[in-house]
Amino acid sequence: MRERARGLRDFTGRWTLQRVIEHADGTHARFDGHAVWSEDGEGLMQEETGALRIGDGKPVTATRRYLWRPELAVHFDDGRFFHDVPPFGGETAHWCAPDQYDGVYAFPSWTEFRVTWHVAGPRKSYRMESLYRRIGC
Repeated sequence: MRERARGLRDFTGRWTLQRVIEHADGTHARFDGHAVWSEDGEGLMQEETGALRIGDGKPVTATRRYLWRPELAVHFDDGRFFHDVPPFGGETAHWCAPDQYDGVYAFPSWTEFRVTWHVAGPRKSYRMESLYRRIGC
């Protein structure tokens, strides 16, 4: 049975967030925190907050914001377009010269979803996997 298409309002609310980043040079990083999607007038604001640990280093507080629009277009908080979210899950991409970002959204159940990015180019080379789990289900 195929999962139904996701719409903007499906993301509203609070989610735990676990992220693993594996760089081509062997460096690893981990982010543990939460993400909140809330109304912003034109769609939703996604705010991520948590602890980022690079290798064996001390954790530091990290935050990030994105703007989500009704057609599931994701923008950086300064308004620049980032990528489209496939409503049924699947592939997406972003070109940030000179690096290519290839992403995959997976919606195995609606209490969680996963986003995996492979980034390749002369400045960056890493794999990043983020797991979001809804809080309160």
